[in-house]
Amino acid sequence: MFWTRLASGIVLMSIALLTMGLGGVPLLTVLLIISMIAYYELTKVLMEKKDKAVSGLEIVGYLGIVIYYAVVYFAERETLVFMSVIGVIMAAMLVYVVTFPKYHSTQVMASCFSFLYAPVMLSFIYMTREYPNGGYMVWLILISSWGCDTCAYIVGRLIGKKKIFPKLSPKKTLEGCIGGVVGTALIGGLYGYFFVEKVVLQQQVAGLIAFICAAGAVMSIVGDCAASAIKRNHEIKDYGNLIPGHGGIMDRFDSMIVTAPMVYLLTFLFM
Repeated sequence: MFWTRLASGIVLMSIALLTMGLGGVPLLTVLLIISMIAYYELTKVLMEKKDKAVSGLEIVGYLGIVIYYAVVYFAERETLVFMSVIGVIMAAMLVYVVTFPKYHSTQVMASCFSFLYAPVMLSFIYMTREYPNGGYMVWLILISSWGCDTCAYIVGRLIGKKKIFPKLSPKKTLEGCIGGVVGTALIGGLYGYFFVEKVVLQQQVAGLIAFICAAGAVMSIVGDCAASAIKRNHEIKDYGNLIPGHGGIMDRFDSMIVTAPMVYLLTFLFM
């Protein structure tokens, strides 16, 4: 299992490094595929589906994801991106009304939530990459998510004692979470000093980048715990088995989904 997990992790990291480095269509395409799979995994759990038949609500979701990413790529105004999100939610409401009482209100909310939670929030990886100096700032998303996971795991294993979420995530400790945030801030600061300051901005921003990574790390922990909470509510171990040793897309990208919007927001505000 260890070697399988390691091999899968290397493949995922390679894809992430390649697509984030390239940006543009390659990154957008990979995010679109990931978003479609994540939406499938979430709706399967939240709607408590027992069969493989695709419902009308899901069709709206899948089409909505494609349309949304097309708008993100082609639209020059952010208002159109926002309206495309509203359009998908309105389409789901239309299906709900026209086919009533075929779907329960909880199914409609699950479909809309799944669309917002994974596809829309993951798109901020692409938005960050396309932002001015995004070729350097997009790496803060990886540092904040996977960096936090690694640092928290190491510190938790070494000195972790106090359980912070005993019912939700029994293995998480207060020391590990603090270590994850501090370690991520340190990595971010070093990255900012040796790369961003020297190459892009020509000013001292290492401290600001450390802050952005620390905030991203906090959201990384929230994202991980939120995804775990959903699994516990529905009594499942993993969202899927697509990635050997890791589970589904939602199991591997749960923290990055929440980290990406935070990094984009802080980059927009301060950089």
